[in-house]
Amino acid sequence: MNVLTDNFSTYGDGFLGTLQLTVYASLLALALGFLMASFRVAPVASLRVFGTVWVTVLRNTPLTLLFFAVLLGLPRFGLVLPFQVFAVLALGCYTSAFICEALRSGINTVPTGQGEAARSLGMTFGQTLSLVVLPQAFRSVIPPVGSTLIALAKNSAIAGAFSVTELLGTYKTLNELGYDIVWTFVWIAAGYLVITLAISALFNVLERTFGAVR
Repeated sequence: MNVLTDNFSTYGDGFLGTLQLTVYASLLALALGFLMASFRVAPVASLRVFGTVWVTVLRNTPLTLLFFAVLLGLPRFGLVLPFQVFAVLALGCYTSAFICEALRSGINTVPTGQGEAARSLGMTFGQTLSLVVLPQAFRSVIPPVGSTLIALAKNSAIAGAFSVTELLGTYKTLNELGYDIVWTFVWIAAGYLVITLAISALFNVLERTFGAVR
């Protein structure tokens, strides 16, 4: 226990950093995921192409490479922001591609007659999607979206290699202080477990409340 109690503030800073990355990147990923899923089923060809390219490129790009591109590439074009913001952008954009595909699979489960009925009532594409299709699709995609956000929380560990304060990076400080590396990682793992279990509990509640009955 002394590894934790003697360095509680260090672990606390790392835990808070990981929690902030997870929350902010999750919000960005959900927003972009919803947007790209809408593009992928839009009647406008250019939007469908944009959504397809977004998903294809990000899903097939290693996350570490994306971190390099965002944290080291964007400043070369004059965009200078805190590294934590860059990390949120990298994590959020990367995860949005997986959120998009989960949502699109949910949209495909909604009977086409639902959309046709909405259009026959004079609804626009945006109204049909937001008021009829997405609410039904959301019920079936709660578990995969939850799993994707749990993966996001664990992927945030990469940010520590880019001078971003997060939980995994605390091992460097504690290793320099001579603490047992095994117990250092045990408490790091416990911190990630708290975050992932919290996400899992939240989506279990959502699934019980709104999930589709199977």
